[in-house]
Amino acid sequence: MGPVLAGVLQLLALAGSLALAYTPLGTYMAKVYSSDKHWRVEKWTYRAIGADPDTQMTWTAYLRGVLAFSAVGVLFLYLLQRLQGVLPGSLGFDSVGPAQSFDTAVSFVTNTNWQSYYGEQTMGHVVQTAGLAVQNFVSAAVGIAVAVALVRGFARSRTGELGNFWADLVRGTLRILVPGAAIAAIVLVACGVIQNFSGIHEVGQFMGGSQQWNGGAVASQEAIKELGTNGGGYFNANSAHPFENPTPFTNLFEIFLILVIPFSLTRTFGVMVGNVRQGYAILATMAAVWVGFVALMMWTEFTHHGPALQLAGGAYEGKEVRFGVGSSSIFAVSTTLTSTGAVNSFHSSFTGLGGGVTMLGMMLGEIAPGGTGSGLYGMLIMAVIAVFIAGLMVGRTPEYLGKKIGTREIKLAACYILITPALVLVLTAISMALPTPPHSMLNSGAHGFSEVLYAFTSAANNNGSAFAGLNANTDWYNTMTGLAMLLGRFLPMIFVLALAGSLAGQRPVPETAGTLRTEKPLFTGLLVGAILIITGLTYFPALALGPLAEGLAA
Repeated sequence: MGPVLAGVLQLLALAGSLALAYTPLGTYMAKVYSSDKHWRVEKWTYRAIGADPDTQMTWTAYLRGVLAFSAVGVLFLYLLQRLQGVLPGSLGFDSVGPAQSFDTAVSFVTNTNWQSYYGEQTMGHVVQTAGLAVQNFVSAAVGIAVAVALVRGFARSRTGELGNFWADLVRGTLRILVPGAAIAAIVLVACGVIQNFSGIHEVGQFMGGSQQWNGGAVASQEAIKELGTNGGGYFNANSAHPFENPTPFTNLFEIFLILVIPFSLTRTFGVMVGNVRQGYAILATMAAVWVGFVALMMWTEFTHHGPALQLAGGAYEGKEVRFGVGSSSIFAVSTTLTSTGAVNSFHSSFTGLGGGVTMLGMMLGEIAPGGTGSGLYGMLIMAVIAVFIAGLMVGRTPEYLGKKIGTREIKLAACYILITPALVLVLTAISMALPTPPHSMLNSGAHGFSEVLYAFTSAANNNGSAFAGLNANTDWYNTMTGLAMLLGRFLPMIFVLALAGSLAGQRPVPETAGTLRTEKPLFTGLLVGAILIITGLTYFPALALGPLAEGLAA
């Protein structure tokens, strides 16, 4: 079997498994967030945090809950790292420095999981399990909660109430993420991923020196890092490390975990608004972009210039032989089109155009299918933009799901789509203009610029993957990427929740002969076009200086 055929068959198997999970998981999540009953363990949790789960919140109250919970998470995780040196189970590692502790705390609380450190040489068992793994659950639950609040904004009318943040947070964690991650961890352990709390072991002598590895609760963290589209990793090699991802099957299974909740949330959306065909339209848009990017990535990595690459049958540099070019391409596209950031290959070693595909996936806003929750609300914002464009074409007040898209709504949507590009481009420009930050670049020219552009694209879009080559463990990059992650996570959430509140307060508009049918393939095509055009116009100059220049010069 040729490598191209193997890649295509894996893609088909992945699509089939996602299709099987789509309806039951999407419907189940809709029931989770629509139920008025509380589990006993949930009631204990509400009493412990002093929250009333039955109190309905306005968008401002919902936002205060999101920000307060996240602020406490940042502070707790920062202190946990600063105190690591005196904690049990630290494996002898020192406390983490202030700048890196800030960057890491912000990273995991914002669902980014950007790491400027070697996991196996920096974090002990307590920080990994009580700090990082916990945030993998709750940061993902926060993203889903915000998406559900926006869906309620479309589904409800003449009310400013969007549900209860604390109830949504607890239910998402206990009813969706914990059981899903538990099942996934069992599968990963059965397939060879390690799960222990062992210390540091010598594993042999290599080239006159010894090599050491530490154990850890890797399978459980690997499961939620993929299921919650978190990223990060116990080891610096991330999902290329055999302790995290030992076989081609675990590799495909981890890609499935990355995609299953974001895709299935479109079913949740359709059920909650009372029209599953609307969910199918959003799903079709996500799927079209994802399949298109996978095909483009495979083309760039299998079809290339140069005798060495042609003799090898693909661009194998930086890729694991046990996965191959096809599977590495699917993983790279899936992790950058979501907010996962886990990597099973060295993105810096992809072809120039292949590296550009990974960057472009993040620049779209990671909406195909995007992160847990963030992908859905990002795509719904783009749907609002597309409806507005269609309304301008026919001279009619735009409507979406029976809600008018007026001046306030379009301003909020415009602010949402502008904030992340502004962070990426401004911080990249400053880093290239100052004398010291460029010293962190391993390469010069277009590839060196791509390292910096990728870093801020990853941080501001809450992805967390790295192009590699860039030494990000400096005060400048720890601070600036930390700020990019904070602003890139919470400023868009402000606009999303404000939009949700505005929509929820509206009176439904009845359908007429002039209403745009947003469940039809025509709208899906319009939405895909709007996404690509807006992203292309925004980022083309920066891409032209980096991956496009490198790819065309090859």
